[in-house]
Formats: sequence, structure tokens, C-alpha cells
Amino acid sequence: MPELPEVETVRRGLEPVMTGQRITRVEQRRPDLRFPFPSRFQERLEGQSILSLGRRAKYLLVDLGSGDVLIMHLGMSGRFTIIDPAHEQTPGVFHHQAGGSSVHDHVVFHLESGARIIYNDPRRFGFMDLVPRASLESCRHFKSMGIEPLGNELDGDRIRALFEDKKAPLKAALLDQSLIAGLGNIYVCEALYRSGLSPKRRAGTLSSKRSAMKDKTDDLAQIIRDVLTEAVDAGGSSLRDFAQTDGSLGYFQHRFRVYDREGEPCLTKACAGTIKRLVQSGRSTFYCPKCQK
Repeated sequence: MPELPEVETVRRGLEPVMTGQRITRVEQRRPDLRFPFPSRFQERLEGQSILSLGRRAKYLLVDLGSGDVLIMHLGMSGRFTIIDPAHEQTPGVFHHQAGGSSVHDHVVFHLESGARIIYNDPRRFGFMDLVPRASLESCRHFKSMGIEPLGNELDGDRIRALFEDKKAPLKAALLDQSLIAGLGNIYVCEALYRSGLSPKRRAGTLSSKRSAMKDKTDDLAQIIRDVLTEAVDAGGSSLRDFAQTDGSLGYFQHRFRVYDREGEPCLTKACAGTIKRLVQSGRSTFYCPKCQK
């Protein structure tokens, strides 16, 4: 499933083509994706101006002139392709190219500029919804969602407060979307490795008043932001189906220090450890048992 950096990469690719444009026509080629499309989906979109493109956790938000917000989630395999005769997009150079069968092109947005935005989703785990802007934060998608990891809200003090008395493993707590929204498996593994914190450690231990643990928690907040920012700059990670809006695959997987490196040597200087894999809550966790405590 695309994680926050992949969704932010897609947002940045769509933004210059869509913002300020009017949607002239919408092709809805099936009645549902993961969920049914909202009532009068095409009618409510056609003729509307796109005011801005935003992101909340792993969701794309298209703010419309009507006062509605188009919420889009990529699911497991969703991707957008821009067909724009006015611009030849070359946002980066990557090792692989992605393709998708047109039989899975489920929604096409036609813009006043002549550009088309095609949503392709072979597995159909993505979805689209329309919600009034005034009730966005209280809607079913966001009402129980935690803070944004790339915003100013995330710091050591906030992590210590969120994790106080938590008995869950640290990795599980970081993946809890009601605490911190948008963190996914890959980047949590990477952040914990760089922080020197074990994924098995009880989350509540980060709330210790010891100065050494306070420093660790401060570092963890900054490292989370650093890892996510690096991944966005690299265009995300091309695992399974993710691709950017021009079809290119992301490049951050070539910077993994721990994820998917089971049995390989730890990259921390002066550490002779070996990367191990364990399963937590049904997901693979990669870590170095020697330098992550």
C-alpha cells in the first residue's frame, strides 16, 4: 500500500496540472471501487473549479469551488496518470518504468486545459468520496485520525504524551493511525533503526523522565520527519504497484538501511550485527537486535 511519501509524491505531481482548472467531464466507468461512489458523483464534479490539492495522512484532498472536498485513497494498487498535451513531464530519472492495463482505468477527469487525469486500480482497494469542506475533520475518514508526522505538532514532548502508559510495542504504537496519522511499515522500520530504538520496546518506556530517554524521543521525532522528507524527495518507494503520475517508479528503496535487508550486515558503524526480521501484527519488521535497544 502506498505510504505517506508516495501519496505526497502523487499530490505534488497532480497539483500543477489540476489546481486552478475546471473539471469539464468525468468518466466513471464502474459503480464502485472499494466502496460505492458517492451519490451523483459525476454530476457533483462536472463544472467545478479545483481550488487546491492537499493531503491528510495517506488521503488526497481536492478542494472544489462547490464547497465539497473530493477525498481519494489509492488503496493497494491505485495510481494516477496525467495525459497533458501542453506539458511533457520529466519529474525525475528512475531505474524502472511502470505500466498499467487500460481495462483498469476506472475514473477519468477531463480538465478545461485539455489534460486528462486517469485513475487506474487493478485491485480496486482505493476509493473516492465527496464531503462538505465544513465537516471534513469530523467525517468518517478523519474523525479518529491522529496528528500529521510532517507538521509542527510532532515533537518529542508530543510523542511522550501520546505513548504514556502504552504497553504496546513501539512499532505498533507508531503505526496506530489514531495517534500519528500516515506512518506506514517501511518508514517506521527505517526511523526506528536510525533512532537506535527496538521495535519490540514497550511504547510507554519513551515517556520516561530520564534525560537520556528524553533525548531519544526528541531524536525520534526529528528522524521520522527526516525519513519521510527524504522519501518524498526521492519520489517514494517502488514496492509492488506504486508509481508516480508520469509512470516513473520512486527511488527511496535504494536508500533502505534496514527494510527488506534480512540477513545482511548492519550498516551502523562499529556494529557487527545482522539485520533480523520478525512479524508484528501481521507485518514484517526489520531491525538490528545489537544496536536497537
